[in-house]
Amino acid sequence: MAAQETAVTGGTARWKKFFREVRAELKKVTWPTRQDLINYTGIVFVSVVVVAALIWVIDSILTQILKVLIK
Repeated sequence: MAAQETAVTGGTARWKKFFREVRAELKKVTWPTRQDLINYTGIVFVSVVVVAALIWVIDSILTQILKVLIK
């Protein structure tokens, strides 16, 4: 019975230590400002649109090539 209690207490202590260390690490993080966040979001959005457009163009070209080859 004592081994079981130690395991439970040890498990709880490990979780407490883990969350204490996570909190300490999060205090070290340099968080972006609101304006930085808006800028980064815009960059990501534009990048996604550009890549999607490129994939669409390439897909359309390949589709037309396959249509010609299949005929």
